[in-house]
Amino acid sequence: MFGKLFGRGGQRPEADPWALPAPRKRNGMYTLQALGDTRVLTLVHAAEMGDWESVKAALTPFDLGHDDRVLGELADLPGVQDWIGRAVEEDKEHRATALLISGARYISWGWEARTRARASDVSPEQWRVFRERLVIAEEHLLEAAELRPEWVTPWCHLLTSGRGMSLGAAVNETRRDAALRRDPLDLATHVQWVSQLQPRWGGEPGQALAFARKAFAGAPDGHRLGCVIAVAHIEDWMESDDTDCLKHPVVRAELSEAAERSILYPAHQRRPGWQHDFNTFAVALSLAGENVVCPRVLRELKGAYTPDAWRYVANAEKRYAYLARHA
Repeated sequence: MFGKLFGRGGQRPEADPWALPAPRKRNGMYTLQALGDTRVLTLVHAAEMGDWESVKAALTPFDLGHDDRVLGELADLPGVQDWIGRAVEEDKEHRATALLISGARYISWGWEARTRARASDVSPEQWRVFRERLVIAEEHLLEAAELRPEWVTPWCHLLTSGRGMSLGAAVNETRRDAALRRDPLDLATHVQWVSQLQPRWGGEPGQALAFARKAFAGAPDGHRLGCVIAVAHIEDWMESDDTDCLKHPVVRAELSEAAERSILYPAHQRRPGWQHDFNTFAVALSLAGENVVCPRVLRELKGAYTPDAWRYVANAEKRYAYLARHA
C-alpha cells in the first residue's frame, strides 16, 4: 500500500487522502496552509483554541520528536505561549511533549521580538525580551530531551537558541552531534548547521556548502536531505555581493542533480508539507537561471507557495507567480 501511495517503482503518487483542497488561486498561486494536510489543520485549530486535550488527540498521527515540520506549525502559531505552560505543569504524562512545544514556541516568539533586523538595528529592549524568551526555551527543550532521549527535534531547536544566545562553537557542535546521533539524515538539523556556518554567524566562506555536499553524498536516493544543497546555495547567494553568483553552469548542474536525486526521484516520499522542499528548490533553481528542472518542480507544486522559502527574494510572490505561470 505504501509503495503505491508514495510512488515507489517509478509510479506517480496516488491522491493523498489527507490533502487539503487547494483554495481558489490568485495569479495561479496560493499560500500553503497547515502543511496542506487536513490532520495538521485540525491540530492548528485545536492549538488556536488553547484546547490541550484536542491538541494531544490531533497529534496522534505524528511524532513531534522527529517531525520538525509539524512542530513548526505549533512553534509559529501566535498565542500558544499563553496556554502551553499549564500543560507543562499539569499534564505529567505528556510533560515532554508540552515542554517540546513550549520550547519551540518560545524560540519563535523570541525571534518575533528580535525581528530579522541587523543586530545593530535591534534595540536594547528587543535584545532583553529576545534573551528572556530564549532562556525559557533552553530550559524547556533541555528537559524535554532528558525525558525523551530518543527525540531529535529538541536538539535541533537548541541549535537555534544556542546561535541566538551566542553560546559558542563547542556548545553548538555538541548539540549538532546529539541531533545527528539520533537521526544522521535529519534535514532540519543540517539546515540549522548550514546557517551556523555562514560568515554572519562566524563561519568561513565555503564551509556550509562543503558540509551540505558531504551530508547529501551519504543520503539514499529519494531522500529529502537533497534540500540542504539548495539551502546552502541560497545562503551563499544571500551572503554574496554578486546577485548572479548562482548562475555558473557548475552550480546549475549541482542543483539540478540534487533535485533529481531527492525530491524528483521516483521513490521520494511526500509527507505533510512536502511543498516546502519543492519551494526551496524552486528558489535556488530560479536564482541560478535553470530552465529545465525548475519548471518541473513548479509544475509539481501546482501553485502551492510557501513564503518562508522565498523570504530572501525581493517581490517574492510576483516572482513565484511569474515562474509558475511559465513553467
